[in-house]
Amino acid sequence: MFFLPYQRAWIEDTSRLKLLEKSRQIGMSWASAYALVRRQAEPTARLDAWVSSRDAVQARLFLDDARAFARLLDRAARTYSSPRENAVLPDPPRANAHTLHFANHTRLHSLSSNPDAQAGKRGPRLLDEFALHPDPKKLYAIAYPGITWGGQLEILSTHRGAHNYFNHLVTEARHGGNPKGFSLHRVTLQDALDQGLLPKLQAKLPPDDPRRAFDNAAYFDFIRHSCPDHETFLQEYMCLPADESAAFLPWDLLAACEYSESEYTPLDFSGKLPATGELYLGVDIGRLHDLTVFWLLEKTGGVHLTRDVCVLEKQPFAIQEELLWQRLALPNLRRACLDATGLGRQLAERAQARFGARRVEAVTFTPAVKEDLAYPLRAAFERRALRIPPDKHIRADLRAIKKTVTTSGNLRFAADRGPGGHADRFWALALALHAARSPAYPVSHYENIPASGSLARHSSPPPPSGFSELETSSSTENNKPKTVNSASPATTIAV
Repeated sequence: MFFLPYQRAWIEDTSRLKLLEKSRQIGMSWASAYALVRRQAEPTARLDAWVSSRDAVQARLFLDDARAFARLLDRAARTYSSPRENAVLPDPPRANAHTLHFANHTRLHSLSSNPDAQAGKRGPRLLDEFALHPDPKKLYAIAYPGITWGGQLEILSTHRGAHNYFNHLVTEARHGGNPKGFSLHRVTLQDALDQGLLPKLQAKLPPDDPRRAFDNAAYFDFIRHSCPDHETFLQEYMCLPADESAAFLPWDLLAACEYSESEYTPLDFSGKLPATGELYLGVDIGRLHDLTVFWLLEKTGGVHLTRDVCVLEKQPFAIQEELLWQRLALPNLRRACLDATGLGRQLAERAQARFGARRVEAVTFTPAVKEDLAYPLRAAFERRALRIPPDKHIRADLRAIKKTVTTSGNLRFAADRGPGGHADRFWALALALHAARSPAYPVSHYENIPASGSLARHSSPPPPSGFSELETSSSTENNKPKTVNSASPATTIAV
């Protein structure tokens, strides 16, 4: 059959209020696009329909699916019945990037993720990936009155933490007497596999894709092992919202500060997309068991925008050093904070010797230092003063930090060590934010001259007191060009 049983159950549900908690990538947005088109194409439809997705990219993809289904239904209607009476699309078709026009003079609109875009609009509406919106509660409050004069309100999403308003609606419908009257659906990855998802997926894969040989159990294990941690797997694929009781950073704080897929523009180290604001760098050092992470922030209008997250796994220190030099040589880098604990001490010493202690701060992690780093990071999330990429590994690392109290009454910030590191992205971001909070210094000036020459560094004022710094003096020895050779964007940097 064209649709799987769990998709048909959602499509054929005509309830006024519909709620679906779902696994990722099981075809529910696609099925929802068909259902919405089929209802809008009915001759009795009289109100426009409205779709809100998590960002502009998802909205465009949803509308693309809707257009494909509308063309398919229109072709069938014109082939097997009177074109004038049963046509789905107008003749001639009307094209619009954000609107799909129907022959019955109704339209399907894609809306901004901003809740205010829902205000003043009547008719059916679908809220896709509801929990991932910046303010789900406000979105629901403004969207619900829009169906007063008719139509369905459909909400579907994966979870984003137990405190998210989406989970509140699900819990209320399942265990709280369902006062709003939602028709509740739930589809986990296991449910989808049991109902025939894998053959559908395999039919779309390239011939050489190894997943074509998987059975249900192998595919389930493949997805589980590909997740950054078990909590992420349970939330993204098994409809179990993450526990907020121990995590230092709740999901709603992270979601509110994430870029949309189309917003994040990493720094181009070739100079085509230069940063114009002040830059601050945080570096957490690892070698065999942990990752090395470079996190670069650009401060613009009081907001710290992520411009680069470079993650290295089991890379030689020579490669790590070259990538660090590349970032420290950026003309508008104001300050960098490096993890100088254990393996990081030598790299921090060399960085200070080459770029100066006034530009590079070496930070030795202690329980007190971790507390001083962690709380300002959470405060920045609470103020919405950070923007981070929408990346599952970043989310997992930021969520991995747990705050506990030792038997002696001291606070401890720690994370379990797993295949994805030891919350290394968390500490790199915290160090970058600490660099931005440090006293401001004039930018060390680097002259753009041919690679065969040298870069002249002008003097800067002495470094501040505060976090412990390695007592090293600036050195101008061995100022020879070095060529970065790694998978990250590379340039030739003379230092």
